[in-house]
Amino acid sequence: MKSANLKSNKLLHEKSPYLLQHAYNPVDWHPWNEETFELAKKESKPIFLSVGYSTCYWCHVMEREVFENKEIANLMNSSFINVKVDREERPDVDRVYMIALQSMTGAGGWPMSMFLTPDLKPFYGATYIPPKAKYNRSGFEDVVAQINDVWKNKHSEVINSSNKITDYLIKNLNAKQSSEEITKFDEDVFDKAFEQVKKAYDSEHGGFGAGNKFPRPVVYNFLLAYYYYTKNSEALDIVTFTLKKMYEGGMYDHLGGGFHRYSVDHLWRVPHFEKMVYDQAQIVNSYLDVYQITKDKYFLDIAEDTLNYVLTNLTNKDGGFYSAEDAESALDKSKPDIKEEGAYYLWDKREIDELLTNKESRIFNFYYGIEAFGNTISDPHNVFRNKNVLYIANDVFDTAKKFSRAADEITQIINECRKKLRNERNKRPRPHLDDKILTSWNGLMISAFARAYQLTEKEIYLEEAISSAEFIKQNLYDSKQNVLLHRFRDGEAKYNGTLVDYAFLIYGLLDLYEASLNTDYLEFAIILNKIAIEKFFDDVSGGFFDISDNEKDIIFKTKETYDGAEPAGNSIQILNMLKLGLITDDNSLTEKAEKSLKLFYNEISKLPFSSPQMIFTLYCFLKTPKEIIISGDINSKETKTMLNATRNYYLPNKITLFAEENLKSISPFINNIVKEKKGTNVYVCESYQCKLPVNNPDKLKELLI
Repeated sequence: MKSANLKSNKLLHEKSPYLLQHAYNPVDWHPWNEETFELAKKESKPIFLSVGYSTCYWCHVMEREVFENKEIANLMNSSFINVKVDREERPDVDRVYMIALQSMTGAGGWPMSMFLTPDLKPFYGATYIPPKAKYNRSGFEDVVAQINDVWKNKHSEVINSSNKITDYLIKNLNAKQSSEEITKFDEDVFDKAFEQVKKAYDSEHGGFGAGNKFPRPVVYNFLLAYYYYTKNSEALDIVTFTLKKMYEGGMYDHLGGGFHRYSVDHLWRVPHFEKMVYDQAQIVNSYLDVYQITKDKYFLDIAEDTLNYVLTNLTNKDGGFYSAEDAESALDKSKPDIKEEGAYYLWDKREIDELLTNKESRIFNFYYGIEAFGNTISDPHNVFRNKNVLYIANDVFDTAKKFSRAADEITQIINECRKKLRNERNKRPRPHLDDKILTSWNGLMISAFARAYQLTEKEIYLEEAISSAEFIKQNLYDSKQNVLLHRFRDGEAKYNGTLVDYAFLIYGLLDLYEASLNTDYLEFAIILNKIAIEKFFDDVSGGFFDISDNEKDIIFKTKETYDGAEPAGNSIQILNMLKLGLITDDNSLTEKAEKSLKLFYNEISKLPFSSPQMIFTLYCFLKTPKEIIISGDINSKETKTMLNATRNYYLPNKITLFAEENLKSISPFINNIVKEKKGTNVYVCESYQCKLPVNNPDKLKELLI
């Protein structure tokens, strides 16, 4: 927060950390609301829309270079109605203008800089704009002059252009969303998707592509399902090798746990240092999946370290999970406004040598690749200089050989060194915490904690999943209005939930039910699913719109199918319907899922690498699901043994139900299956046929794998 001696703008009364970061800019910022739009119409000025988020590095750069520049601010204030939007608070606004930006320029990113007519139609767009021309980009002063000129002297042409752009986008979206319905699915799409993954795969360093490396768990979800159904070990190898390389690189915080946003190089060496809660959630589930398949505790340990990071740094004491930690931080506590990217995480070799004994530093520096002149092979912003990022340059066995010591001794020494560096790092100014709680991202995190509990039986994981679910139910769900809200911060719940809020929360609640066996969470998921269908489902063509018809500040509706850093709402919500259709024996849900998959099939079959989570969901539709029904005394040792046995195996397409009275009203077919009233029994059902009940883990294994 800037000094209170400076004049504030209209963002001062907002709750978004990103908007509050700009509350003392000399730019006369306005929030995205009807009052602002009316002002633009009244003054007949174009709207300059700047979209970003509080942990976005280039957003910080543009603020310092452009929005804190008084001369540029004066130009902006006289020429435009200037609007700030937090993309994490308003993903619906962000999505519309990102589509427009990508259509105009072929690329996108944040900060997003869009120029709109007063009726919110775009006519020019860019991402980061420097104050003066550089990086082969026009300077902001030049852009202001150009926009001013065309707005005043070619006004009708601008309006006409904005109408054409908007009409084109709507027409293009409608064409994609009204494809000719297919009569049947071709399972060759799975092989085609796998071939596309292999072409993008970096077999030397893991991950995909030759430049920046992003963790993309939606791809791993598809690959593990492909491995399960085809027994093609290459698919599993791609995931295990990539997860191993991600952990060994600087992408992972080797002192505090948790994964950074992405690597700026192809080696996973130098990260973009922000940490997002949605990354932690999805990555944890990927490591848990691989642990289930391989039984290699290496993967479970990384998942648990990541969860511990979330518990320590991103958990609200009243329930729920915070959004992110920033990439940059202050170099000195006495100068909190002077920040650099990675300042909290990077090390000068001299610092390490002074903290550790000579023996320790030699071992530690070899293990983590520490160099006198720094090891950051990529320094895109010229701030890392001679600093070092911790990455596993030599594993424990190579290090043991180098120093003629036992591997166990090396592990102990490294752990002691890590503790010393962690204690020293804790004295540094921490990165900014974006402490807003988002329903969608909490849904993903509920899933991760619930699944971790199922595999470890550690109560803290179940407690945190329950705490988040209860927080959302109490603070972000209005049962009288039947509406889920998107964001909570500083006592305020705001913004109608979009499809991903409903989809991701239902997804998390279904995993939480299987972890807790408490039907309250299953019932909540069923309620939310009904609301989601009412608000977002397209009865005519199938699929789910990302927003409801009630959002008047959105110029067109979309149906997202791209599975990127987060899965598309459609990919998850269709999967939810398949599961709930089985649980409630409601064929209408399965029919809606099928109708939606048929709508999207042509699109995803052409570019399956763009929609791997949707391909996973298609797998779950086409392949026979396993229904695991457990009966007995929930508190008995025998029942717990059998329950844990059902959790040992990677089964991409299954539901687990515990046959007790509350469930029978939700899943009435249970009465026809569970005949044996005594003792513990497990029924494994497929295609409406159930095997004879078993009460022995070995016999259960035969039915499950």
